[in-house]
Amino acid sequence: MMDGDAIADTDAEVNGRPMKKDEISDSQQPSPCDTQWYLSQIKGSLEDENVDADTISSVQFNENGEFLAAGDKGGRIVVFKRDLENQQPFARTDYNVYSTFQSHEPEFDYLKSVEIEEKINDIAWLKRRSPAHFLLSTNDKTVKLWKISEKTRRAEGFNLREEDSGRVLNQRLQRLRIPALRSVDGIVEASARRVYANAHAYHINSISVNADQETFLSADDLRINIWHTESKNLCWNVIDIKPDNMEDLAEVITYSRFHPTENSVFAFSSSKGVIRLCDMRRSTHHEQHAKLFADAEDVGTRNFFSEIIASIAHFTFSYNGLLMAARDYMHVKLWDLRMENKAVEVFHVHEYLKAKLCTLYENDCIFDKFDCCFSHDDKAILTGSYGSLFRVFDIASKRDVTYEASKDVTKVKAVLKPKKIIAGGDRLAAQKRKKDEIPTDSLDYGRKVLHASWHPRENVLALCATNNLFMFEDAH
Repeated sequence: MMDGDAIADTDAEVNGRPMKKDEISDSQQPSPCDTQWYLSQIKGSLEDENVDADTISSVQFNENGEFLAAGDKGGRIVVFKRDLENQQPFARTDYNVYSTFQSHEPEFDYLKSVEIEEKINDIAWLKRRSPAHFLLSTNDKTVKLWKISEKTRRAEGFNLREEDSGRVLNQRLQRLRIPALRSVDGIVEASARRVYANAHAYHINSISVNADQETFLSADDLRINIWHTESKNLCWNVIDIKPDNMEDLAEVITYSRFHPTENSVFAFSSSKGVIRLCDMRRSTHHEQHAKLFADAEDVGTRNFFSEIIASIAHFTFSYNGLLMAARDYMHVKLWDLRMENKAVEVFHVHEYLKAKLCTLYENDCIFDKFDCCFSHDDKAILTGSYGSLFRVFDIASKRDVTYEASKDVTKVKAVLKPKKIIAGGDRLAAQKRKKDEIPTDSLDYGRKVLHASWHPRENVLALCATNNLFMFEDAH
């Protein structure tokens, strides 16, 4: 079992080099908050009107950052590939469209009389082991394994079907033809290799690939299943929190993820604001978890919104496997896996919204789920907010900085200016307000950075604001 001492004695490798335990808190290194960022690319429509199907719902780099996959509410997945030959004059992140395919279609469950949306809820890359690339994608009910490969040769000369359409020929064959392979320009083909279906009665919220690259988990509101990538008809239920009487239901599963280095360890979060770390070698029953990460609640500050904003929307492990960052509605909490009784640090994302919880509840924004992610060197945490704002938190110095993912930044290599949120928003205050100050009353709750991914090896950020994908990189 992976206990606290085992974690403490582990020096994991990050990006091919040993990661020392004291490297995270090394105050001599430059602060991530001092990094100068600039906008290198914008993907998607620049029009103000947004088609709901084009809203990006998931984004993820692959293991070396060469590819970036983005899924939307229309069930489509767009894979971008880094162009190393035709780079922009000042940019290293010239990502171009590599493949676009329809991953999921809308369906209808006739037994329950409900529609199943095609929206992509999560994407997970498998490490590359062949010339082809593999990734998993899921909507509410079905997980699919996609193979993305380049074709340089094409078979021609079929006897029983037409060349282009694949339709069966009706006329009689006059002569026997021998198929031949003809060289063609590189064609990228995406094919569904396996479909993992009929295992979830509730909405799937996350998928995660194991460190062994042979199994993955899928989690819905009440259950977590583990699949072998080679078997689409068999899975193992490892977590089931469904009570005998649904009226006794007290919490639901909100997210789940495998540990980055320990094959038998995974964690899942709940709507009660707790994260349970489970070791399958010990037990898979959620009440017999190995560790429980939860902050002591201040009873005196409880109100109607307390349980809603305490629900954990997303969490992730650091690359070295020692830390964990969890995002609830108002905070990012940093946990040390060796200390479960208290968070190492609590970063306030948008504390200024506490006075507006009633408004956020009325427009359903209080139920938004924001991602968080570690930097490639485990020194910073990235997460999003409203008004196209995103935050970078420095773990060592406890500093933070706010930036805006704006379409107005069109100047080549224009360095992003840190933003400051101020209270109010009346005309008198507007006259005295500086350019880098944003009043809380002018925040656009429709423009929100829900999903983000940090390049696994470099200072390159991918952030989603509705139907736009923003790419930022450090200026040096």
